[in-house]
Order: sequence, then structure tokens, then C-alpha cells
Amino acid sequence: MRTDLETLQSLGTKAREVKDYDPAILETFSNAHPERDYWVTLTATEFTTLCPKTGQPDFAELTIRYIPDAKLVESKSLKLYLFSFRNHGDFHEDVVNIIFDDLWKLMEPKYLEVAGKFASRGGISIDPYVNGGKDDEHKLLAAKRFGDWKGVR
Repeated sequence: MRTDLETLQSLGTKAREVKDYDPAILETFSNAHPERDYWVTLTATEFTTLCPKTGQPDFAELTIRYIPDAKLVESKSLKLYLFSFRNHGDFHEDVVNIIFDDLWKLMEPKYLEVAGKFASRGGISIDPYVNGGKDDEHKLLAAKRFGDWKGVR
């Protein structure tokens, strides 16, 4: 029986109100298969954040893909964390890098990538992408995927 799930506070409870960006919302649970590389892909189709200058909302499809090591992110806590950007102002490029940094610090995965496909504003869409690997093997994967990433719709 798993005992690591007892520490999860978001899962199975009523969602708490999220007012602003808060990485402390994020929770993890242990990886039952740390000896194996496998992909976890999480897609937030209704991600929103605010322009730091105008306060206008920006909408995106956000994709988080990683190869876990010892820990995985708990999905409800991730949802609440992503909701915390709704009242937070940062440029698209900053948001993607902040999410990457928070998840990297939280999980210390073997590999992680975060991509945002933001809705067009003024005829221009911005699609930032960031990735990274933990060890030599996964750093090579990061370099290859970064080179292959097109960022096109």
C-alpha cells in the first residue's frame, strides 16, 4: 500500500481559492517506476495569464512533458498552480520559463519541457518553448528536441 499519497492536500478535497501565482500549491508523489524512462504529458488547453503592461488576458494551450525520476507532479495541484497565473502578469516567454523552473525545482525530473502556444494578439502569436535534462543522456535528448522543435501550428 502506498503511504506517500497521505501527504497530498489538493487531491480529493474541494479546490481552494487561488488568487495569485503560488508555486507552493504544487505537490508530488513518488514514482513507482524510477528505473524506467517514460513520458508524462500534461496539456492545459485553457491556460490564461495577464499582460504585465495592459492587464489584458492572454490565452494559451500549455504543454508540459517530462521523464520523471523519483517524483511526479500531482495533477490537481498542477491545475491549481496553473490557475494561479490567471491574475498574474508576465510576458509569455517569462511564464513558460517560470513554470519550467518551478517544476524542475519541485520534481528534479530526468527531462522536462514546457511549451506555450499563445493565441494571436495583433496578428502575432508567441509560442515559447524551454527544455532541459538532468544528466548527460537527458541533456542530449534536450538538445535534440530543442533543435527539432518548430513551434509552428
